[in-house]
Amino acid sequence: MSLDDLVRQLQQVHGDALRAVVLYGSAASGEQVAGYSDYNVMVIVSSIALAQMRSLAQTMRAWQEAGNPPVLELTEAEWQRSADIFPMEYADILERHRLLHGTLPTADIVVHVHHLRLQTEQEAMGKLLRLRRGVMVAGTDVKRQTELLRSSYSALQVIFRAVLRLHNVRPERDANAVIAATAARGGFDPAPFTRVSALVRGTAIPNADVESVLAGYVNGLNQLVEYLDRFAPPEAASDVIHPVSS
Repeated sequence: MSLDDLVRQLQQVHGDALRAVVLYGSAASGEQVAGYSDYNVMVIVSSIALAQMRSLAQTMRAWQEAGNPPVLELTEAEWQRSADIFPMEYADILERHRLLHGTLPTADIVVHVHHLRLQTEQEAMGKLLRLRRGVMVAGTDVKRQTELLRSSYSALQVIFRAVLRLHNVRPERDANAVIAATAARGGFDPAPFTRVSALVRGTAIPNADVESVLAGYVNGLNQLVEYLDRFAPPEAASDVIHPVSS
């Protein structure tokens, strides 16, 4: 299923209630990695009825079978009032998105830095716990360890971008630049993360190096979590607002 297919089917089901279909994340800015990046789509509607959700069942199954995450569907009212509980996602969407249909209202959307700071620490800690769980499951299996590194990378990039925004720094498009800037502030070694960045772009990590890269990866995330626990946003930074791209 293509993006155009998805938009057409959303239009058929929602009709005039469909306000916007938005592509966000790496695919919206041309940073996706073939075979490893998916399409993150947000849908804004005036209202959502149970019958409409049921009507979308086949569409959503086909979309996920194509390797994409479930579509994020919000009402207009929910979009307007949820920046406080999803500040990382809103910051990413506001900064880098592509409009596929309709109009996305952004004029009154504000991401507050104290909301962003709390979610960033929570997401980083959650990621660390899931990574530890993955290490325990993988054991000494190099293939499992490699897949754990590869599959965790995308979510870490979102967290790293949020860390930079906490410092009033707009993240660069280049993933390794984001890693380096985050590591400099968080006080961890960027090398394991740049190795994984290369991995998802097709440069294999030799089997003999996988365990040490994984160890550095986990240690780096642990240091970042400790840094975020102590972090206090600059007093002058009350809001984080990014230009909208479309």
